[in-house]
Amino acid sequence: MAYLQSLSTNPSYLAPSKPQKKLTTLKPHATKISACLLSDHELPKISTPISQASKEIMEMDKNFIVGTYARAPIVLEKGIGCKVYDVDGKEYLDMAAGIAVNSLGHGDTDWLKALIEQAGTLTHVSNIFHTIPQVNLAKKLVESSFADKVFFANSGTEANEAAIKFSRKYQRFTHQNPQNAPVNFLSFSNSFHGRTLGSLALTSKEKYRAPFEPVMPGVAFLEYGDLEAAVKEIEKGGVAAVFVEPVQGEGGIYGASMEFLWGLRKACDEHGVLLVFDEVQCGLGRTGHLWAHEAYNIYPDIMTLAKPLAGGLPIGAVLTTQKVAESIAAADHGSTFAGGPLICHAALSVLDKINDPDFLENVKSKGVYLQSLLREKLRGCERVREIRGMGLIVGIELDCGAEQLVGNCRERGVLVLTAGKGNVVRLVPPLVITEEELEFGVEVICECLFELDQK
Repeated sequence: MAYLQSLSTNPSYLAPSKPQKKLTTLKPHATKISACLLSDHELPKISTPISQASKEIMEMDKNFIVGTYARAPIVLEKGIGCKVYDVDGKEYLDMAAGIAVNSLGHGDTDWLKALIEQAGTLTHVSNIFHTIPQVNLAKKLVESSFADKVFFANSGTEANEAAIKFSRKYQRFTHQNPQNAPVNFLSFSNSFHGRTLGSLALTSKEKYRAPFEPVMPGVAFLEYGDLEAAVKEIEKGGVAAVFVEPVQGEGGIYGASMEFLWGLRKACDEHGVLLVFDEVQCGLGRTGHLWAHEAYNIYPDIMTLAKPLAGGLPIGAVLTTQKVAESIAAADHGSTFAGGPLICHAALSVLDKINDPDFLENVKSKGVYLQSLLREKLRGCERVREIRGMGLIVGIELDCGAEQLVGNCRERGVLVLTAGKGNVVRLVPPLVITEEELEFGVEVICECLFELDQK
């Protein structure tokens, strides 16, 4: 994806001002990609013996926890900065960051201070009452984005569920005949929007939907980047909203083209359809921009956030324009835990630290450095098809499954993830990772890749 790579290095794509109402018409351009969807998590064979302490915890996990996760065969006990340690004291460089969650690493001092401060003051009262941290966090999110209003949730999938409801309510609120208002949605190949039934219906991999069908009806899946097909579907009518990730994470680290997102924005405006950007994984500094869509100078009607916002604590957020917020009334949606004072005060410390021009510029430069290291050291590796990404969300696409590589890296002290069909190595380290740590991580990854290449 040459376009995605250019966004990570082109200085002209800096954080722009809030959107204008009139949009320039661009020539449609569809970027075709393979339909690689979500990772198939198959654990590799283990060569390093598992300690007795780890075995005991794993056995308890098996006995008491529902088996929805194919966990890696290590038991993590503590983390400091960009390092985590298992129960045997072995150190790992964390280039997974809790699946792009721990952007400030582990045990950030400002985050910890905020957490302790609020825990001793007020932790939870529900949304029946006003609380100061929730209002302060919402205010800062609005001031730093396109949005006018915020709704808080507890996770990314909850944020997307709210966006689904808000989209349908907006259409009924603005339609002359509410009974005939649009209720359908567009989503794309390689998409991942969550595991609850509404968000799952927007997620493209059939394997994840099939066991729970019927999921929410009315979702059409199109090729990611195929603007012509998307415009045709929108022109048919009946579409309430288009859900799209500016940079896909689970799907394989694919970035949308400028033409694609601009074309979607134009088509949505012309036909009264809402444009929803899912930035659960790619948002809040991950790309080197505060919001991933800022690199494109294109703004949504709704944006969903979650993973990094509270520094590892559960949170989700839906940012909306005024026109969407006006359609939502009391009791249209809600949550007992969402936006609690403890979580919001911790999130404020995260947002304050990331929303700094120097911090974001540093993420960009480290992203460029990471990709340059990978390109230099992996030159000649026949297993590597492509290296792509923006900022510190980087993918290494292989011509084979990446599970064995992930296992080998873990044994050598580096934690990485898979994406796509399981053939993409996903690197989403803490945004505070140092160049020295990147060098170590790349060295281990490259050693394991060349060993894989020789087999």
